[in-house]
Amino acid sequence: MKRYLLIALTFRLSLAGFCAFSQEEAVKPLTFSDAYEQMHQNSHVLKQAGFELREKEADKKATSGLRAPRVFITANAIRMADPLTLDLTPVRDAINPLYEVLGKYGNFSGVPNPDPATSGVMPVLPDNVSTQVIRGKIQEGQAKINAAEWDKMIQEKQFAAVNANFIWPLYTGGKINAANKASAIYEEEAGLHKKQKEGELLSELANRYYGLVLAEQACKVREQVSVAMKKHLFDSEKLSEQGQIAKVEYLHAQVAHSDAERELKKASREVSIVRRALQNTLATGDSGEFTPASKLFVLKTIEDEEFFIHMALANNPQLKQVDSKRELAATGVKLEKSNYLPTVALSGTYDMVNKDLSPYVPDWMVGVGLNWSLFEGNARNRKLQSARFKAEQVEQAGLKAEEDIKTLIKKLHQQLGMQVEQLEELDKTLEFAKTYVDSRDKAFREGLSTSTELVDANLLLAKVKIERLQAMYNYDVILANLLQVCGNPELFIAYQSGSQVITESF
Repeated sequence: MKRYLLIALTFRLSLAGFCAFSQEEAVKPLTFSDAYEQMHQNSHVLKQAGFELREKEADKKATSGLRAPRVFITANAIRMADPLTLDLTPVRDAINPLYEVLGKYGNFSGVPNPDPATSGVMPVLPDNVSTQVIRGKIQEGQAKINAAEWDKMIQEKQFAAVNANFIWPLYTGGKINAANKASAIYEEEAGLHKKQKEGELLSELANRYYGLVLAEQACKVREQVSVAMKKHLFDSEKLSEQGQIAKVEYLHAQVAHSDAERELKKASREVSIVRRALQNTLATGDSGEFTPASKLFVLKTIEDEEFFIHMALANNPQLKQVDSKRELAATGVKLEKSNYLPTVALSGTYDMVNKDLSPYVPDWMVGVGLNWSLFEGNARNRKLQSARFKAEQVEQAGLKAEEDIKTLIKKLHQQLGMQVEQLEELDKTLEFAKTYVDSRDKAFREGLSTSTELVDANLLLAKVKIERLQAMYNYDVILANLLQVCGNPELFIAYQSGSQVITESF
């Protein structure tokens, strides 16, 4: 009785000592769905993807503004080498001789009488008087011509102006439409990239969360081995003292106990390492100790390959990104075609304020302009060919991606079935291993078996238990990867908490 009381006490101390599941940690269980929520709230990767999406949304709104008129103010201060003048002295020199001849030698008649008192009697002045009057007018005109400024200042060599301007594109050959289409595609790609990152993080979470479950369960298995080796060491010591077994058997039990303790410490260290990796995925830092509440699981049944293939073809974010690339390549072809068409824009300028600006410059101007490039050295045709080749390249990449996705889904689905088969075989082996340990323990205590045989039986049982846990862990990770490829990683939580789940822990 004392021996078994000592074994029970040793078992409790072992459980309390190595896997470090304190009472404080036990009251903070973390289910997989809770971990998923924490990851969504804290993940730096998802926050980065969210900001990328917002960036593309802002770019799309900015691109839509290309259709509106652009209003802007320009200010210029200019100094020229020389002022602008208009020299008309050649015109003066050309007409002066005519005025001079007519003013001296011209004879004129038929000039109306300007005097109202005599105009009734003599409506027309006599020829000599008419000649005198007209010559006087011509001479007055010549004097004015000679006194006029024939070298006219048009613009001072220093001047400044502030203008309000606007440009409103009326027709661009489809360039603005292409730009808006491209910005919408980039926004869609950012959303798909965010969804892709969510899937990758869920796979990472499943890997590390259930990796921690596996590590803790493996630690418990090592605890069970350690307790069994303590019991075996105790039995060996008593049997050796009573002369029922050789001392070498007792020494072998000591070695087995030491190995079990070493493996237990190693398993405990592994728990700490995996927990830290999980904290990194959850972005909680070193704070927030927790114990995973969800267990390793497998599903009783699961849909066939075709179900997941159809899901992937409809939802896989990478395939959808390929579709976006197709649309972007088609938009690129349209953009290159638009280079063959003219651009028409309405523009205007208003002189707000100026200094020493020519008075001949109008206060405002409004007009319609056209820009149509007719020849660019065959560059446009080559660019159009390049855009079409790009579209074909994306099309082939999309077909290859679809085939790769189908192949990957078939591979993952087969691996799920492989893990289930492994688990079924290990279930049978586990029953044999338990029976084998019981028989070897009984035989050893009766002196019919060696310490080596009993230790090997316990190690075999531990190996089978860990292999079962490993098979379930592999199943969970493969299932998460499969759902990620299908574009519905959130279904993992539905599978994990569904009615088809089989769980186990030690």
